[in-house]
Amino acid sequence: MYITAAILSVLLALVSLAAGAPKALLKGDVSAGLQSHMGLSAGLVRFIGLAEVAAAGGLIIGLFWQPLGIAAAIGFTITMIGAVGFHAKAGDYADPATRGNAMAPIILTAVSVATAVTLGLAM
Repeated sequence: MYITAAILSVLLALVSLAAGAPKALLKGDVSAGLQSHMGLSAGLVRFIGLAEVAAAGGLIIGLFWQPLGIAAAIGFTITMIGAVGFHAKAGDYADPATRGNAMAPIILTAVSVATAVTLGLAM
């Protein structure tokens, strides 16, 4: 079970870091899109990015201390649930042009829940 938890943790950490770093730095199309399309403030976008970067660090450290990894995975799950809500509010699931990008938080929610569960079982 630990190998599965480690693989999920590393994959989720890489995705979380790749998604969070540009938001934390307010660089790239995603940050601009969150501000213009979703109506989020620059401060909130930066906060979300920092939370995702922190989750990545927590997931990696959680390979050695599982309670931190579980907490990071749960925190990332909460962040992704919020993202699903914002995408729903913006109507992204009804629009075929934005539906693909809006599906990522749903998939990442499932992966982060699986990561938390496998880390818990590996203890």
